[in-house]
Amino acid sequence: MTKPVVSIVKFEDAYHSLRKALELCDGLSGLKKDDKILIKPNLVSWDFNLPFPPFGVVTTSAVMAALVRILKEEGFSRLTIGEGSLMNPRPMGRQIFKVLGYEKLAEKYGVELVDFNEEKFTEIDFGPIKLSVANRALKADKIINLPVLKTHNQCKVSLGIKNLKGTINRRSKTHCHGKDWDLEHTFPHLATRLPVALTIIDGVFVLEKGPGPTGKAYRKNLIIASTDILAADIVGAEIMGYRAEKIEHLRYFAGLTGRSLDLQNLEIRGEDLNAHRQFIDYDWEWQEGDLGPIGFAKRGITGLAIRKYDSSLCTGCSGMYNPMLIMFMSAFKGKPFPNVEVVSGKRQLASPGFDYTVLFGKCVCELNKDNPNIKHAIALKGCPPSIKDLEEGLKEAGIFCNYDEYVNYRHYIFNRYKKEEGFDLELYSIS
Repeated sequence: MTKPVVSIVKFEDAYHSLRKALELCDGLSGLKKDDKILIKPNLVSWDFNLPFPPFGVVTTSAVMAALVRILKEEGFSRLTIGEGSLMNPRPMGRQIFKVLGYEKLAEKYGVELVDFNEEKFTEIDFGPIKLSVANRALKADKIINLPVLKTHNQCKVSLGIKNLKGTINRRSKTHCHGKDWDLEHTFPHLATRLPVALTIIDGVFVLEKGPGPTGKAYRKNLIIASTDILAADIVGAEIMGYRAEKIEHLRYFAGLTGRSLDLQNLEIRGEDLNAHRQFIDYDWEWQEGDLGPIGFAKRGITGLAIRKYDSSLCTGCSGMYNPMLIMFMSAFKGKPFPNVEVVSGKRQLASPGFDYTVLFGKCVCELNKDNPNIKHAIALKGCPPSIKDLEEGLKEAGIFCNYDEYVNYRHYIFNRYKKEEGFDLELYSIS
């Protein structure tokens, strides 16, 4: 039996490095010249109001531009770039396309740009779960998957299989984060149905404690490519220090498809994997007793119990979770908080013994609406709640946040990346 081939190439120049990666794994072999090809990057979100460091968070425009150029040179002309980014609250895919320079690709090469959130979806019954998938993804002849090399605080790694979650609609994305099932047993079903012919993992940067910009990026300078999505993910996980059998969604997908997760069953070409293996942490440390982040204890924050997020916290609320933590820190003036508990997601129930219970998000509000343990509810019913909702709600408990400190924090995480250290924003633009 022929082993799946995965190429690992050092990133030096986007065009030549990607060409080499594709040649080593024969990456274009499954494509026909008249195929309708959908390119699916990872453009999970953007912030147009505050500084947003894209490093390791979204696919680099340099790799995307190189891919489109190569495909055009090889005679593939029916190209579409499609993504279903988070809505805020309306679709913002076209704004993200513009800021990343994709409009220039459309103009130069005739590539169509599609925001899935503006188009139609079809509900697919996968057996244990039903998901509404973008028609553009279902109708493509072939999909080229272009994720980022990054960790994920709910499922350890976010690579090719996880990137396909961007093809489903907002309701389905929320549904994946279920009360009664595991997130990692939902989105892998998409890879059994969608016609993914090639996966290219953009490892120019690698992201610790992802998937968002509050994680920390490192320059990695790798491209990983394979015509086999699971093989690409196995190698991507290994490079970040994770064995595939320890990644539940990879294990689950392997079970669905009767595949092995053994690295020995792959043929790796190009760079030596072992030379690039480096543990990249996915998890945020929490205090004993589930009281809040370790950083809160270091600052002497007491009188507050923020229960750690679980996989039922959907992407919208996940994106607001870190801002919520920063706002709480901004309100700390050296005295204990007034005996407050914060719960979130679709599973967390308020505990007895607290004077105030912050219900962070619509789902946890509904779950706890009749909870007798709650003395005074601060119900943030947004989907997701906004910083303004949080700020106003906490005033009920005499907690006064300072939004300016959150703004300062956002500038801090942006400014820690220096161009002279390899964090070049020109990698996210197209000339």
